[in-house]
Amino acid sequence: MYDLEDLYQEIVMDHNRRPRNFGEIKNPTNSANGFNPLCGDQITLQLHLKDGLVSDLAFIGVGCAISKSSASMMTEELKGKTLDHAENLFEAFRKMITRNPGDSYDSDLLGDLEILQGVSRYPARIKCATLAWHTLHSAIHDENNVVSTE
Repeated sequence: MYDLEDLYQEIVMDHNRRPRNFGEIKNPTNSANGFNPLCGDQITLQLHLKDGLVSDLAFIGVGCAISKSSASMMTEELKGKTLDHAENLFEAFRKMITRNPGDSYDSDLLGDLEILQGVSRYPARIKCATLAWHTLHSAIHDENNVVSTE
């Protein structure tokens, strides 16, 4: 029987080896670039927003397993969802990853993304897990700047 750490490793490695929504989309309405100088992670996130929905999104880039897995899981969760859901999920994920031990977070909203909660125990890896999320936030708000974790 798996314990939580084994499940975490299996899911992260699966998304790292076979990232979902990896590539480019046709005619994105919004995009943003992100960079984590500590780890060397780089991401370009493309979205197609229509009528308040994330109708399509994809990412390209290079990075560590946590960075790539977080981006893959994020895109998988957000495709077809509302912008409000994307914003709420961004805040819930950020709160979960940056929380202090014992602090609560919205596990119901996070769903399968909760598997990444263990990253919060490793401060240097938090930036890896949040890079795609901050890049998403920038793309949604069309901020036209490179997101950096530094």
